[in-house]
Amino acid sequence: NFKYHNPFKFKWNTIFLIDRKGFRMDKKLIIRYILLVLGVTIMSLGIALSLKSTLGTPPISCIPAVLSVAFPLTVGEFTILFNALLVIFQMLLLRKITLSQLAQMLVCILFGYMIDFNLSLIDFINPTNYISQWILLIISCLVLAFGLVIEVKSDITMLPGDGAVVAIGEVLNKDWGKVKPFFDVTVVSIGVILALVFIGHLEGVREGTIFSAVTVGFIIQFYNNIFGEKIDNYLEEN
Repeated sequence: NFKYHNPFKFKWNTIFLIDRKGFRMDKKLIIRYILLVLGVTIMSLGIALSLKSTLGTPPISCIPAVLSVAFPLTVGEFTILFNALLVIFQMLLLRKITLSQLAQMLVCILFGYMIDFNLSLIDFINPTNYISQWILLIISCLVLAFGLVIEVKSDITMLPGDGAVVAIGEVLNKDWGKVKPFFDVTVVSIGVILALVFIGHLEGVREGTIFSAVTVGFIIQFYNNIFGEKIDNYLEEN
């Protein structure tokens, strides 16, 4: 069983605006931070639901899921460690340390702890057959995609997995969409190898991992068409 247990993008004084009436808070910026926290929290629930389905997690979480079965740390703790390594990878690849990377580090800490929290929250959910497992997995994809849309619309920072894809694309001069599939395949392949070596069978990375990798992007597009542009228009209004 699975064990569970960017505030730097702007100058601090920009959260306040100065006019003739004195100091007032930048409400749109605060809303962006609320969206970031909300999005990451919802994403972590999506990951937790995929773990409970036992059919495999989305690619970005398959390595922490496998390691949590093989070693004493929780999924959330391995998520923090894995994402921290992805941030360090970005620093080495780009040969620089940016505030965006430091913000990613903070976000991955929230992401990891919220995965553990949500796993404890839905501990009572235990699908009893293959059909119920798939229903739970599909729900997890819907929830994960919803959280991703909210997180992206905050436009504050990104999760280290996406940051790593951006960094690779920058070095290779390739678009994000062209790098992302290869990154996912690499992560899943490592997850499969780790599962076979340390567990002896596939756990944490299964058919649900492939399903999530294929479908979540389409669900995100669906959500964007429904409410994504409305969020953008509201946040861009003066």
